[in-house]
Amino acid sequence: MLLTKTPRLKIIPLGGLEEIGKNMTVIEYDDEILVIDCGLAFPEDDMLGIDLVIPDITYLNNNKEKIKGIILTHGHEDHIGAVPYVLKELDIPVYGTRLTLGLVENKLKEHDLDKTFKKIVVEAGKSISFKNFKIEFVRTNHSIADSVALVIYTPVGIIVHSGDFKIDYTPIEGNKVIDLAKFAEIGSKGVLAFMCDSTNAERRGYNLSETSLDKVFDEIFVQSKTNRIIIATFASNVYRIQQFINAASKHKRKVAVSGRSMLNVLSTAMELGYINMPENILIDVNEINRFSDNQLVIITTGSQGEPMSALSRMANSEHRQIEIKAGDKVILSATPIPGNEKTVSKVVNELYKKGAEVVTDDTHVSGHACQEELKLLHTLIKPKFFIPVHGEYRHLKAHSDLAKSLGMNSKDIFIMSIGEVLELTATEAKKAGIVPAGKVFVDGLGVGDVGNIVIRDRKHLSQDGLIVAVVTIDKKTGIMLAGPDVISRGFVYVRESETLMDDVKAIIHEVLDECQNMNVREWFYIKTSIKEKLKEFLWKQTKRSPMILPIIMEV
Repeated sequence: MLLTKTPRLKIIPLGGLEEIGKNMTVIEYDDEILVIDCGLAFPEDDMLGIDLVIPDITYLNNNKEKIKGIILTHGHEDHIGAVPYVLKELDIPVYGTRLTLGLVENKLKEHDLDKTFKKIVVEAGKSISFKNFKIEFVRTNHSIADSVALVIYTPVGIIVHSGDFKIDYTPIEGNKVIDLAKFAEIGSKGVLAFMCDSTNAERRGYNLSETSLDKVFDEIFVQSKTNRIIIATFASNVYRIQQFINAASKHKRKVAVSGRSMLNVLSTAMELGYINMPENILIDVNEINRFSDNQLVIITTGSQGEPMSALSRMANSEHRQIEIKAGDKVILSATPIPGNEKTVSKVVNELYKKGAEVVTDDTHVSGHACQEELKLLHTLIKPKFFIPVHGEYRHLKAHSDLAKSLGMNSKDIFIMSIGEVLELTATEAKKAGIVPAGKVFVDGLGVGDVGNIVIRDRKHLSQDGLIVAVVTIDKKTGIMLAGPDVISRGFVYVRESETLMDDVKAIIHEVLDECQNMNVREWFYIKTSIKEKLKEFLWKQTKRSPMILPIIMEV
């Protein structure tokens, strides 16, 4: 008699751990896979020339016949930004709430994928079912409308994924408070595993309500009766945009919007009814010169100091319609993402140079739960196993410690790495190998064609520059017929370093003479010899190691 092995539930993070952004998690049982979220990350400083970073989906491509769909928790870039790139490779449906899918559809239009987009709209409080899974969507609070947590019923037990959340008793949408009663109900049934947002796991206490900013913005408007007000925030922060519009309406100001992503989000949110725009308040950015400063509010992208964002272009006098001037009040309503502090500081300095006043204090509240909010959700859910997600390692560790403080055993807490496989049964959980995972770089239209070697070369070029040595030799005799011509880019200025360039040419002559005397005709040997000799000489002379490219032409 053959014994069939009982399938185990697998949880496989493909992104979002030990990093900010790029969130993607695989839930697998037998012949079915669910993909939770599909986000991007923005490049770090050392990723030269890279536009975006998305998850490596090799594992999904290898198991595409199992995938039932992508399940989205909310509409922020770090959760939906990679959807167009994934759908180019995988023909699968996408499940999400109305606003979330509306924002995804905007992105797909840019990639000409909107016509083939298989979207299934879901609502908080409703559920969808597959052969091995049933997913219930639970309303949460975050800095964007239509955010949900996921309760996933599996053959081995209940899995809860919090999505990004905070506990806000007075949200912008009034009665749409996080559904704590549902979490308590699920907890009473017994939860096998809990995956929870760790972004603010290091922050003590409670988060402030989104509505607490209403008073702050009102005071700024009162104090700025003669000033033009420019406000920068995340384009996807729909609630914050609504607060700005409300303040502008109260103080009888017109609203202009700058930044492509901001315009796209605003258009989608208005169309779906998530933004309430009073009549005749919204004007085109080209019309701002028709109004006095005290009649204007400009809402813009660029709160993270992105070089091509609208606010950065204003600060650098590169914006076509808006020029920063003395007296402007600029409100930065966002906290810099780790790694963006320098670029934000640079923009702020440029704004001050132009005479603007920059306001950053008390203009932002986080959309992520702090320690006491996390404790509340843990206490309601009472999981058997816990997997902290969404954060750098220090955030995951802090969240792990928080779970221990609530009585969880450390052996039941799993700090995972991208690509690791966690296998679960109804009674146990263990790490069981790894799958291909990592970063895929998006550079212009290229996806994945720039890897670590190209990045290394870019770093080399940016640090030490380039030397190109061009030589023409006789194919038969190996005698040099022309050159050597030496071109320097980013290393030294040739006209001011003629002696150094003459020495470089002399070394190339010596190498070619040696090769000719030894009757060597192999290009590889000649090129390698030139590179090694020049590298040694230039390091002695300059303590720099430029990239050296010998080019040999035979005639």
